[in-house]
Amino acid sequence: MQQAEIEDDLTPLADCSLCKYRGTLLAAGSCKPGDCCVIAQSGRQIDRFFRAHPAYAADYTQDSFWERRAIAARYLLPDHLRPLLTDPDEAVRRVLAYRVPQEWLMELRDDSDREVRITVADRLPEHQLELMAGDTDYLVRVYVAKRLPPGRLFRLVADPDNEVRRTVAERIPSVSLGLMADDAEVGIRRIVAQRMDVDDLKMISKDIDWTVRYEVALRAEPDLLQQMLDDAEEEVRLAARQRWETLFV
Repeated sequence: MQQAEIEDDLTPLADCSLCKYRGTLLAAGSCKPGDCCVIAQSGRQIDRFFRAHPAYAADYTQDSFWERRAIAARYLLPDHLRPLLTDPDEAVRRVLAYRVPQEWLMELRDDSDREVRITVADRLPEHQLELMAGDTDYLVRVYVAKRLPPGRLFRLVADPDNEVRRTVAERIPSVSLGLMADDAEVGIRRIVAQRMDVDDLKMISKDIDWTVRYEVALRAEPDLLQQMLDDAEEEVRLAARQRWETLFV
């Protein structure tokens, strides 16, 4: 038996005698068993059915099969989406999070599914986004940190998650980076040293990690740079010396 024949044998086939469209769509050739079928246990076939007949999607918002409801939700008109906001399956609500009007998104802000809340955080208007800064999931807060206006990131400066704080360090106004100069994560302090105003570099020039001091040496003004010529770490001293020579030799 050829490989193609084996694959065909595995294609889910529904019993057309049980389908309410057997005398209409099936008779007209508008659906096809194994290819375009709403009652098959096959997401591919169901999607092809609704793509060809989107008007029928509204008939399946209460279907017992979660995947059928989720696929139908992709094709529903906006005024048919509201009943699905409280659907018991997260796959359905994930579709809703992408499709509902922005003014409905707050109804999904506290959804139990992380992916739903991430989508909400990605779509909420900026003036509502800060309401999600206290979400229990770090990845939701990362999305919040990526979208909040830089001047409104202060609430996340001390976030317990490194990835959230790293995003904050990359976006917060440079004049405010002193708030993160003592961050517990070395990588974040390096970002601080790379971005903060040169007049503020002194506060991080004695950092316990040499790689942070190295970043300072690459940007320090002459007065601070001169002090770093005697740093305990050779790499820092070398960077300071090379910069000094660039400035004065």
